[in-house]
Amino acid sequence: MTEIGERYERGWNLLKTIDGEAGERVIASLRDVAPDLASYIIEFGFGDVYARGVLSLKEREIATVAALTALGNAQPQLKVHLHGALNVGCSREEVVEVLIQMAVYAGFPAALNGIAALRDVLAERDA
Repeated sequence: MTEIGERYERGWNLLKTIDGEAGERVIASLRDVAPDLASYIIEFGFGDVYARGVLSLKEREIATVAALTALGNAQPQLKVHLHGALNVGCSREEVVEVLIQMAVYAGFPAALNGIAALRDVLAERDA
């Protein structure tokens, strides 16, 4: 298998482990319009960055949820990664604490929007 093939396979497996169906839907939504972007997300984002050592998948998802919350303009991606955080071992309480922490650094509107996204994710998971 080529290096690109290995990166893709490694990335695809991590994407499925972390984001599950939500991540698969994102990739599927790109196939007809921007298939190269889908490949970059899988190969670089997951196959290279997420596959690195040092941080656990849980720690990486905490960082990702914090960053997407702070951005304030990435609600769909935040929801995918809220699912991801829960999928890799974060408790609901830990995710809430991450979002509360963002009130200090990104402002109350960002934290409130993060909580709203979490509410939607939890409703999906509880359904």
